[in-house]
Amino acid sequence: MFKPLTLFQPTPNFTAPTSTLKFLAMPLKTETSAPDFTLKSKTEKGLEEIKLSDNFGKKNTVLLFFPLAFTGVCTAEMCDVSGGLGAYDTLNAAVYAISVDSPFAQEAWAQKEKITVQLLSDLNKTVTKAYDVVFPNLAGVGDTSARAAFVIDKTGKIVYAEQTATPKDLPNFDAVKAALAKL
Repeated sequence: MFKPLTLFQPTPNFTAPTSTLKFLAMPLKTETSAPDFTLKSKTEKGLEEIKLSDNFGKKNTVLLFFPLAFTGVCTAEMCDVSGGLGAYDTLNAAVYAISVDSPFAQEAWAQKEKITVQLLSDLNKTVTKAYDVVFPNLAGVGDTSARAAFVIDKTGKIVYAEQTATPKDLPNFDAVKAALAKL
């Protein structure tokens, strides 16, 4: 007598609500200048300041934005990147991983998981906002960095930019390396 109620049934004409489209925003475009920044990194020597433009004229740079330390996908991603850092050295690239965690939380995570990629703290979200990769209210805990990858050449120009559709998706690391190989 009664039909079961279907709460959601996608249709070919389905349009994502505006609030969802916000999550699918594109990061900064290629062929534009990368916003310079100085962020903190906790190393064995203490807190160090890392300035993006220090690489200009010397090395290409890969920026990997990730949501949060001590989470499954982020840990897997950074462990994989750490294991393959030699490939980036061969491509004359420095690799920095950026999250909104404190440098102290990043250090504890790196030690626990044996992560060797240099982690940069964007605690105030200024760089995350400058690169237009804010993920609003992740899991109800607040704004974080979205998962994203940028390749910046020695002149400071963005030559590759990708923001993943969800925090569970990883960037296309083959495409990142291909972009570096062309430089």
